Amino acid sequence: MVELTALWMPIVGSAVLVFAASSVIHMMLPYHQSDYQKLPDEDKILDALRGHNIPPGFYHFPRCESHKDMKSPEYLDKLNKGPIGLLTVFPNGQPKMGKYLGAWFAYCLVVSVFVAYLTSRTVAPGTEYLQVFRVAGTAAFLSYGVAHAHASIWEGRSWGNTLKFWFDGLVYGCLTAGMFGWLWPK
Repeated sequence: MVELTALWMPIVGSAVLVFAASSVIHMMLPYHQSDYQKLPDEDKILDALRGHNIPPGFYHFPRCESHKDMKSPEYLDKLNKGPIGLLTVFPNGQPKMGKYLGAWFAYCLVVSVFVAYLTSRTVAPGTEYLQVFRVAGTAAFLSYGVAHAHASIWEGRSWGNTLKFWFDGLVYGCLTAGMFGWLWPK
């Protein structure tokens, strides 16, 4: 068993690598540009929403108040007329990218800590690179990649988008695995 404190370098190093790789993927490579579609008649829809002063949050529409109401004729009529959807509302103004990037880096660190924990409990000191790579990479891929499936299952995200995030997760998992394999205690 390896002490978690002995793994601070691969924890921080893999978080930095994943953070840098995600920046390259999302800013320089074009394949995520089609992740979101533009609303038809966007200006009219935005004007209509603006008039309601919707506070930031996550909304489902139409929404009923109880399971009993799900069978009511009024609710069923709303479902049949549509639209049905989810809406995320952010605060007005320029997005605060520093906040989002800071949260993303913190997430990368948290993933790396859990990868370190799992790997340290299943792989002995001095284990060969490939075995460390397999364990750390699997744990990282589960966090960075597979975790996105719920959005396609429950939130209507296209499976094509989720497959792109799985690819990203595979890249991040391999980078994490490589860092852990390289810096694994002898």
